[in-house]
Amino acid sequence: MISRFVVVPAVTTETGCMRNGTRFYCETAPIGFNIYDNEEKLRLKATYQTRVEAENECQRLNLERLKGVFSEQEHIVKEDLIKVGKQRLDGYS
Repeated sequence: MISRFVVVPAVTTETGCMRNGTRFYCETAPIGFNIYDNEEKLRLKATYQTRVEAENECQRLNLERLKGVFSEQEHIVKEDLIKVGKQRLDGYS
């Protein structure tokens, strides 16, 4: 199973450029890490300086998502059990 959120290297951002003859030299901000959402197919805006920070947040987001999925499934199972119980009671009438 593929995790919804994964850690990816951040894309460098250009902070300025200077020209020397025909060449351009660009300064970039230090690279960090982003979290990529596999479901929405996009990078989250937050940038983390270390992979450990990004992985911790990634793990938190994935756990949060799983809790939501499990509570949704639990709700569906309860509804199904109620329906089955009502059908059985109707069968005894």
